[in-house]
Amino acid sequence: MIFSFINPSEEDVKNASEHVILNYYAAKASINPQLSVPSVPLGTETIYHETLDRYGPHVSLMAISDLQGVLQSFFVGLLNAKRVLEIGSFTGSSAIYFANALKRNGVSPGPDAGDNMPVVGLDISEEFASIARDNFDRAGVSGYVNIIVGDARENLAKLEGQQFEVIFIDADKPSYKYYYDTILEKNLLSKGGLIIIDNTALWKTVDYLNKPVDNVETEAISKMPLENVSVKQLGRALHDFNEYIRNDPRTEVVMFPVFTGMSFVRILDNV
Repeated sequence: MIFSFINPSEEDVKNASEHVILNYYAAKASINPQLSVPSVPLGTETIYHETLDRYGPHVSLMAISDLQGVLQSFFVGLLNAKRVLEIGSFTGSSAIYFANALKRNGVSPGPDAGDNMPVVGLDISEEFASIARDNFDRAGVSGYVNIIVGDARENLAKLEGQQFEVIFIDADKPSYKYYYDTILEKNLLSKGGLIIIDNTALWKTVDYLNKPVDNVETEAISKMPLENVSVKQLGRALHDFNEYIRNDPRTEVVMFPVFTGMSFVRILDNV
């Protein structure tokens, strides 16, 4: 995976596929050097490389690229968001982009009157959270982000009473339906807000095009230890989730065939 599409060398461009060159061009065309708060936060490329060196290419796939970070920041600005929730924080690159975008929206660091931080991240790993916190310090956004460590299913439900304009789901794929339903049932998304769901066309998902859902298998997959879930089973779980939200009368969804699939969901006004 290419984390950074910014400032490719001549060699990078020479050896790149047409698709990668398109990403280089899109990244260049999406960065405004005149912004007082930069499009690309300081230090994110270093974080990408450190993550790659520490965990290798397979695990490092969990980090978003800078182009995706710029895209998600755009939606934070479009909605004039004041708070963001992310489910799955990994080593912190996505939270840094969100915090950077909130800065541009005029959001101040520190907790609000309800003692809630502008960006709340949920992650299962204290190891990842510790690295993320160090990265927040280096990026100058530690005053914006609170990472809550533990089972995201449990901690998500505990956020009832809070609301967010943008919610980013990028955690264990078999749990996507639970996260999605909890967000709606606990009223965590502000009116006019946006849910961004990552990796919705990951790997074997597209193999299930025009295939019926299998709720029994998907339910069984959701209860399996994540390390025991095969790529094919992940594809099945994601396909069934995609079909679930596509047919949900509460929401409208659009999937973009970018990166490994990104779905954008809004709650319908008549719900």
